[in-house]
Amino acid sequence: MIIEAGVGDVRIHFENLTDPRRREPKYPLLNVVVMTLCAVISGADDFVAIARWSTKNRTWLARYLDLRKGIPSHDRFNTIFGAINPREFETCLLSWITSLHEITSGQVIAIDGKTLRRSYDAASSKSAIHMVSAWATLNHISLGQVVVDAKSNEITAIPKLLDLIDVSGGMVTIDAMGCQTEIIEKIMEKKADACIAVKQNQPKLYAAIEQHFDDLVESDFESAKVRWMDSSEKGHGREEARVYAICPVPESVKDLERWNRVRAIGMATNIAVRDGKEHTEIRYYILTRYVSGKRFADAVRSHWGIENSLHWQLDVTFREDDCRVRKGHSDANLSVIRRFALSMLKNDKSEKLGIKNKRLLAAWDTDYLAKVLFG
Repeated sequence: MIIEAGVGDVRIHFENLTDPRRREPKYPLLNVVVMTLCAVISGADDFVAIARWSTKNRTWLARYLDLRKGIPSHDRFNTIFGAINPREFETCLLSWITSLHEITSGQVIAIDGKTLRRSYDAASSKSAIHMVSAWATLNHISLGQVVVDAKSNEITAIPKLLDLIDVSGGMVTIDAMGCQTEIIEKIMEKKADACIAVKQNQPKLYAAIEQHFDDLVESDFESAKVRWMDSSEKGHGREEARVYAICPVPESVKDLERWNRVRAIGMATNIAVRDGKEHTEIRYYILTRYVSGKRFADAVRSHWGIENSLHWQLDVTFREDDCRVRKGHSDANLSVIRRFALSMLKNDKSEKLGIKNKRLLAAWDTDYLAKVLFG
């Protein structure tokens, strides 16, 4: 039970979280959740570290929690998180963080997958879990994630994720794996727009878009209806120019009746000069709305936010790929905790530090930890 005035509201967000323990629990479930999140924000990356951090910070935790029953052992933490329903748990955490940080409407929502490499367990023949996540790129908030079934793939997991989160009014971006008519229909059903990469996994669509832009380039875009956006950067020994072009869907794509929801096609060209050599990369996209060149460019660039701001941070700062937690649902639930800890740290603006140093500061200064935790 949270006992300090002004913090009791946290309990509201976890009212619908089912306690998986059958007997009368010794440790309140909310205690276990709050201690784990605090410890992960402060640098703990497994249940041994979480239990040790909680023990060392018992006096501070007692300001907020009823700790008359003490601190659970690391095995008890593992067992409890192994039994908690991941979907329920994630919904509660999202309710908490969105009560602290409002999610901006109309922003880009990037969807991408990531494998937790050390969650593989040879002894029990448990496969490494692969999770598909949704990331609000402007607010840096994890909106949700689902575990890809062992006998399935991202194509079936993405619609399940879309059913769990609110994307209405936003622009959903997905890499080429999500270039499926069923996924486009689901995004539009959720009252959002889509910007999806196209590669050779859809050969007819890819060929039609590539040929259309080749023809436009050949004619120097004369009399073509095209919206543009370009940018350039210099630094670290290289120069980079990006050009984004978007045009209404051409007849060659309209003829592919499966893609009747497509309203525009886009081309992103990246020209980089490294060590005196020029490298050009061209990527193609389909969109469900003919947007401005700037909006298209923002969608393409923001999609990489899930790779750089989420996945890279989880691997490098939170060492997710080194984590060997794998009992029951504990790997999925600890992954959820990491994502929300990262969201909370990114949304703290009181300190101008990177995520690694914010975690260190939270470990050193519990007043700063309280700011991150409670907004």
